[in-house]
Amino acid sequence: MLLKLSGEALLGKKEFGIDVDVLKDIARQIKVLRENGIEIGIVIGGGNIFRGNESKELKIDRATADYMGMLATVINGLALQSMLMSYGIDARVMSSLSLTQVAEPYILAKAITHLQKGRVIIFAGGTGLPFFTTDTTAALRAIEIKADALFKATKVDAIYSADPTKVKNAKKYSTITYTEFLAKNLKAMDSTAVSLCRDFKMPIILFNMTKKDNLIKAVLEGGIGTFIKEG
Repeated sequence: MLLKLSGEALLGKKEFGIDVDVLKDIARQIKVLRENGIEIGIVIGGGNIFRGNESKELKIDRATADYMGMLATVINGLALQSMLMSYGIDARVMSSLSLTQVAEPYILAKAITHLQKGRVIIFAGGTGLPFFTTDTTAALRAIEIKADALFKATKVDAIYSADPTKVKNAKKYSTITYTEFLAKNLKAMDSTAVSLCRDFKMPIILFNMTKKDNLIKAVLEGGIGTFIKEG
């Protein structure tokens, strides 16, 4: 499986940075999944530290801002790796950016070897290119490692037709096709990522990571969140 974990998911109750309790809970749930024989790759975001769309306010060009965001994902990846290892889980950070002092370069064949040896891989550095989201990175890595599904952890319980906090009668989707998601221009996930998953028939499960044991339930039990699939 491939887990897309946003940087914001690491915030917990904090306004900036990493909530240690959240990191511990993620590591605990991943340990349970590993004990159940699940091979795990994780694409991690950096929005708890820096987001590329902050570039206008800071007067930074978008490409530079995106690289800053990619560096933030490496910081998060190293934090998650350390926490996983404290739980007895062998983990590796692989970066699309060249940062050999702290992370392995992303090489697909080596990533597959790590998975076969039971290691958890944390894919950091985004795609290594500006203008692409970590959602797109997650789709790419899921396809490359031939994951059974892409699990996107969010702060909402499902995909809705509109923001349920603003639109009282917003429709909640338990399942939706890739094409319908794109046609309705829904914002729960980057459209480029969904298009890639459609082309390679990669199932997507979007679920609420903030509820207790939801990662375990989403992977081992199903029936949580929204399932994006073929028609």
